[in-house]
Formats: sequence, structure tokens, C-alpha cells
Amino acid sequence: MRTGTIPRVLGTAAALAALLTTALAAPAVAERSTTPGRAPVQAAAPADFTHPGVLVSRPQLDFVRGRVQAGAQPWKSAYDQMMGSKYASLTRTAKPRAVVECGSYSNPNNGCTDEREDAIAAYTLSLAWYITQDSRYAQKAIQIMDAWSAVIKDHTNSNAPLQTGWAGSSWPRAAEIIKYTYSSWPNSGRFGTMLRDVYLPEVAGGSHSNGNWELSMTEAAIGIAVFLEDRAAYDKAVGKFRGRVPAYIYVTADGSLPKVAPGSGLDTRAKVINYWQGQSTFMDGLSQETCRDLTHTGYGLSAISHIAETGRIQGQDLYPEIADRLRHAMGLHAKHQLGTPVPSSLCGGSLKDSLGPVTEVGFNALANRLGYAMTNTQTLTERQRPAGSNNLFVAWETLTHANNPA
Repeated sequence: MRTGTIPRVLGTAAALAALLTTALAAPAVAERSTTPGRAPVQAAAPADFTHPGVLVSRPQLDFVRGRVQAGAQPWKSAYDQMMGSKYASLTRTAKPRAVVECGSYSNPNNGCTDEREDAIAAYTLSLAWYITQDSRYAQKAIQIMDAWSAVIKDHTNSNAPLQTGWAGSSWPRAAEIIKYTYSSWPNSGRFGTMLRDVYLPEVAGGSHSNGNWELSMTEAAIGIAVFLEDRAAYDKAVGKFRGRVPAYIYVTADGSLPKVAPGSGLDTRAKVINYWQGQSTFMDGLSQETCRDLTHTGYGLSAISHIAETGRIQGQDLYPEIADRLRHAMGLHAKHQLGTPVPSSLCGGSLKDSLGPVTEVGFNALANRLGYAMTNTQTLTERQRPAGSNNLFVAWETLTHANNPA
């Protein structure tokens, strides 16, 4: 694996999210056009959190269950893919550690893969529980989460922030579904303590490493904040998000240079260009990591869409203020992954790797909900279905978000 460098169940908040989505829907526009910017709203955690409400909501889950039960595509094939994976196994044995040690390039890898995959398994099993209503899946998810909450104390070594962000993104998704849709989870409080004491302190402060680090850490922070119903942590995560997204995706309205994240220390043109992997020509949708490779860029774009999706469920629709950046970024990278020649002005005429299974959430939000025309992103998204897991923090997004209107 390659890494970076340096209860209130659906009520007012969900209704507000639906109203905002309708009111702010934009007409279809071309991927390369520009639209007037929208003034960002102030960060404000919901007065009442919506549960389940991390990445997926109850209406979204109900939509998925109905589509799977009807045998409709692409949801049925995505469900079959998930259920056939190792993450849905009812015989899985969790491998918790008191200290997870993750160095650069996952060397050493003392519990790193085990933690990430157990967290994805807990989320997978929680989805399996909701769709099938077979309590064995809920019990197995609980077993995995209880095993980790009884043991883990810390993350160490150079990749600790990123590792915590990846695992910490998956845990709250699983915990939200189980706590708010299953009949009993006696140790849910202990799991919450684990998230508050072990995960949140590691991710809440962000990172000035490559942007996918801070975005993944912020995704974990906002998910944890929802599960804990911690309004201060939620607001802090939204603040990080608003500072990082403009510093991760360039649009021409930014001027001759990309924006920089607060506190980054990137105070000269040379420093900014170096941080952008040596790229000195900027275009709509360029990512800070495009010239590194598309895979790491995909991590960043995925985390952006996940954070915005959670915010939308909580009644704070973040999509409109980042829509222009995200749609351009998805379109630019999709276009070249689909085979459009890379101009010499972009990363010397060559791009590496691929985005991975990361486009479903953002595409559904921007194209299906907000009405943007995203031809390249649509082609790539449909070509990659059913989207599986990247074995880090992305899993089963064709199942959960393909054409999901909820």
C-alpha cells in the first residue's frame, strides 16, 4: 500500500436537508463551465443530530433494501459483491491491538491492515444486517466493534494520523447503523469512549501533509462527532473542511495560484508549486495530488464527498459551496482515466494510476441531486460498477449511493 508523505431519528434535520437540496438544485451545466460562487454558510452543528447519519441515512438504507429485494440493478449485483466479500463473513475473527503502529508505506505494519479491515467489516456487516434483517450480521458487527473498544489505546509511528483517519472513517458508519437500527448493543457507550479518547484527538487537529491526509482525518472527525453528538467537534471538522477543500482543488476563480490551507506556511509561489507536485500550470479541477497519482487524488475526492454527504444528512448541505470544485475535479480526472490524452501542460503529459471506486457518492449528489451535467464522471462511474472497496476506507458505494434519491 502506498501512503502519503510528510437521538433523534430522522426529523427536523432530515427535512431541512431535503428542503436545502431542492432549493439549491442547479440547472444542468457543462463540466468545464463556470458558475457564480455561492457564499458559504457559517458552521453550525445541528441542534438535534439525525441517526443513523454518517454517510448513509435511514431513508437511503430503506431505498437500498427495497432495490435489492426487487432484484433491481445495479444494486443487486453490488449487494451480491458485498455479500461475497471477506468483509461479510460471519466467521470473521477480529484482531484488535492495544497499540496500532503504522510507519511510512505501512512499514512497520503492526495491526494497520487488521484495524482498517475490521472497521470495514463492521460497516459491511451493519449494511448486511439492515438489508437482510438477519440479526447474525448485527451481532457479528457488534462483536468486532466490542473487541476493538475493549483493547485499543493508541496509534503510533509516522502514519498514525492517516491510519486513524481511515479506520476512524469506517467505525462510525457501522456504529450509527447498529446503535440506531438494532435492538441492543450494551457496549455502545464503551465504543463511543474509544472514539472520543483514541481516535478524535489524533484526527481533530488536521494535518499539513498531502491534502488527502487532512481530508480523511476530517472525515473521521465529523463521523465521530455525529456518533458522539459532539457539536463542538462537528463545527471544528466543518471548519477544517472549509479550509482544506479550496486548498486541494483549484478553479480558475482562485487566480494565478491555488489557495492554501490556514496555517500551511505556503507563503511563496515556489512553496506552493512544490506542494502541488511541481505543477505550475493550473486548470479547473486540478488537485494538489494530481501529479502525484490519481489514486491518492481519489482518496481526497472521496473524503470530500463523504464529509459533504454526512453534512447533508445532518441538515447542513455543504455540497453547494464545494460543488464547482468537486465536479470539475471529478470530471478532469475521469476524462483522462477514460483515455483522453494528457496535455504536456498537465503533469508533463502523463498521469499515473486510477481514481479507484470513489465516484458514486459525489456523482449522485452533484448530477442526480443538484443537476450538473457530468458526462465523463458518469461514464467512468457506470463503467466501474459495482464499485467495491479500496480496503482502506471506501466500501460498497454503488450499493449505498448509486442513483439514491433519499
